[in-house]
Amino acid sequence: MLASPTGAAGECTAVSGPQRVAVLELYTSEGCDSCPPADNWVSELPARKLTSDRVLPLAFHVDYWNQLGWTDPFSQAVFSERQRRHSQRRGVSFVVTPQLLLNGQDYRRALMFDDIDGKIRTINQSKPQASIRIATTSGSADLNSKIDVSVPGGAEQRRAQVYLALFENNLATAVPAGENKGHTLRHDFVVRSLVGPLALDSAGNLNHSQRFPLAANWKPRDLHLAAFVQHPQSGDVLQALLANCR
Repeated sequence: MLASPTGAAGECTAVSGPQRVAVLELYTSEGCDSCPPADNWVSELPARKLTSDRVLPLAFHVDYWNQLGWTDPFSQAVFSERQRRHSQRRGVSFVVTPQLLLNGQDYRRALMFDDIDGKIRTINQSKPQASIRIATTSGSADLNSKIDVSVPGGAEQRRAQVYLALFENNLATAVPAGENKGHTLRHDFVVRSLVGPLALDSAGNLNHSQRFPLAANWKPRDLHLAAFVQHPQSGDVLQALLANCR
């Protein structure tokens, strides 16, 4: 990945490189007492040298725990629906939290040892099947982006879809009710806004502009924009890119 500030303040350009970047999706909730260890594990990945040039973690907070005493402030119904679609694609009739999906496939880590580094290394060593360019301009109230994607493969690969994920790091909640009552929960890679699926044209290209309004309680310095290209049937991620100029 190449990411560099341009001339004006708040401008950024990033271009994907020759290494395929994996996407690790975490489905979680502040209303679930078994979720905090998974949240912490995902937050610790960069310290294990699983950085954005290797893997893009995204935490999707689901809303189906909200009726059990605590409404997760990061939850969205669209994230619950995304998880259900993933389960249906894999022939599973139910959803669970926490759940980890690595490039669309269920990933289950062991309690004492995990093989995530090796799994991600295998993905990194495979050839990317898409190229991505992100250009952003940020202000105090919004973030404007332009995304260019090219998928040079055949018709099957061109069925892939593009997603844009605006996420926030360094979040904490003192939970007053529900299964995590009395605990302060810390989160990273929390998806604030997900745009997509966006379709490629008949030549396998996408040129898309997107404005993200920024809520008053979001911390601009901890917001990051990523894009990834994912096949709707297999869940495979053809390429991912984080625009990180900070």
